[in-house]
Amino acid sequence: MLTAILAFLSVGLIAGFLAGLLGVGGGLVIVPALLYVFALLGLPPEHHQHLALGTSMATIVFTGIASFKAHHARGAVRWPVVKAITPGILLGTFAGAQLAAFVPALGLQWFFVVFAYLVAAQMLLDFKPKPSRALPAKGGMTAVGTSIGLVSSWVGIGGGSLSVPFMTLCNVPVKEAIGTSAAIGFPIALAGALGYVVSGWSASLPQGALGFVYLPALAGIVLASFPMAKVGAAAAHRLPVPVLKKCFAALLIVLASKMLWSLLK
Repeated sequence: MLTAILAFLSVGLIAGFLAGLLGVGGGLVIVPALLYVFALLGLPPEHHQHLALGTSMATIVFTGIASFKAHHARGAVRWPVVKAITPGILLGTFAGAQLAAFVPALGLQWFFVVFAYLVAAQMLLDFKPKPSRALPAKGGMTAVGTSIGLVSSWVGIGGGSLSVPFMTLCNVPVKEAIGTSAAIGFPIALAGALGYVVSGWSASLPQGALGFVYLPALAGIVLASFPMAKVGAAAAHRLPVPVLKKCFAALLIVLASKMLWSLLK
């Protein structure tokens, strides 16, 4: 158990820093790490994936709070954007979490792989969107939010891997896109965590699980990630924009490559 606790704390340190630095929830680190630790603990293998996804979403609730508060203090959160996109986010994330146990996610995962590689290439090549391109109106923001929430709930991320590229393509400055994404990640994680608690409520799960949220892992990861999110946010505002774009592109390439590897296997 000591090994598991140390693993949860280590995962929290990395996930928290990424949350603050790039406006992502840290699911890239949390989900695969939890799958490994759950196997070590001997938890029922048939529930590993859902427990990892649900626990990842629950940790991002807390990490997201620390991250967006740090970005807000630096004036980098566009709250009108958060307000416009949140209804769709809540709808898509909660629905996705409910459907996760019944719907195969292969098509959605292939979409995410292609999308992530294209966006990473755009950032590395420093492609400039048309100056006239702006964020869509209310209906468009709801549709985008629903899509981001749905994808996020099925791959266990806080949405930053989708919302940051979307906003930068709409000419939102990258530091504001990261700060706003951190705020958007909170409703994604909240709706996703609640969805996984509800969908796993009647399942036969190990002690310490609340639905598909494993509470010991949640506690360990949050304990380490909460302070590290503030450190990551401070680093984001010190780094020059080109470096931030390259960091985000690298994150997308790693995430897409990991998912592609699992799909090809």
